[in-house]
Amino acid sequence: MARITVEDCQERVDNRFLLVQMAIKRVRQYREGYEPLLGVRNKEVVTALREIAAGKILPSDMSLYTPLPDGSTPSSSEG
Repeated sequence: MARITVEDCQERVDNRFLLVQMAIKRVRQYREGYEPLLGVRNKEVVTALREIAAGKILPSDMSLYTPLPDGSTPSSSEG
């Protein structure tokens, strides 16, 4: 399986502090009973980072978000 890194997520969210906050918030949502948006079986934090890298989780301030060009995928594929 391909590894997910912070650099993969920074292709979407440029601010590391915001990235950490987004991942923490998503992990808390899993613990409250929310279902993952991707069909992966990883630990909660890895799943959160995969969702951010895939563009499934967006920051509240869209000026800090960088969408990938149409038709492209994140550099780390879920496999």
